[in-house]
Amino acid sequence: MTLPYTEPMLAWFARYARDLPWRGPGATPWSVLVSEIMLQQTPVARVVPAHQGWLARWPTPAALAAEPAGEAIRQWGRLGYPRRALRLHETATIVTARYGGIVPDDLDALLALPGIGHYTAAAVASFAFGQRHAVLDTNVRRVLARLVAGQPRPGSAPSVAERRMAEALLPAEPAVAARWSVAVMELGALVCTAAGPRCADCPVARHCAWLAAGRPEAPNGTGSRTQRYDGTDRQCRGRLLAVLRDGSGPVTQADFDAVWADPAQLARALDGLVADGLVDPVPDGRYALPGRVPTA
Repeated sequence: MTLPYTEPMLAWFARYARDLPWRGPGATPWSVLVSEIMLQQTPVARVVPAHQGWLARWPTPAALAAEPAGEAIRQWGRLGYPRRALRLHETATIVTARYGGIVPDDLDALLALPGIGHYTAAAVASFAFGQRHAVLDTNVRRVLARLVAGQPRPGSAPSVAERRMAEALLPAEPAVAARWSVAVMELGALVCTAAGPRCADCPVARHCAWLAAGRPEAPNGTGSRTQRYDGTDRQCRGRLLAVLRDGSGPVTQADFDAVWADPAQLARALDGLVADGLVDPVPDGRYALPGRVPTA
């Protein structure tokens, strides 16, 4: 049975979808996987140039696996959450060794790769291989919460009921289901946004339970909060990594001291970077990106 909003959603996507490099007809599964990792907590506008630079340098998993992990961190630049770069390098190494450099199309195999959870595995299986899986990112969850459940936003994490509902909405044909998933995602990004949704431009507005209910607001205290960044350990970690990325080799403690005034916070952030495998201590007391520690 075809649901009443399937065709309008697909027609809208065909007309208004953004031209993104990982969606083109020549996009490889590796390109899709890289994009999904980069898009975690990062806006599309920032990801596009980073993705293009990454694929130009490492068009295949084997190309990335052949270089030190520190080069992945350097190339990652200022996208944020640089552990994602390490996970991509680990994934490239595993894919090269275990799958002959070919990104696997099996959902369980994808889930076994470093840093890949249910959403990312489903997205790669759907968008790279045209499979039928519920792809539940923030945008999709918000659209479905409004369209079907009549709620202004979804819960903090997908529930079993939410996953089953999303699976029930998928068209039967896998290729169409994959296109439906990306269409719903795009609608959430461009029209059914968290703030200021443009219901007049929505192709499924006539079927939307939330709109029919008068667009009720969420209860007080359940809205999203903007997280402070300035002065946090995360900002300090970013400053320290920038010193390493911008240099040509190992750096000294004095190089770090020059970019952060709080010694205790700097020490805590540096310790965290070392523990996360993003920075390697050098025997002479300096620090380097992984794989770039001098051997002599």
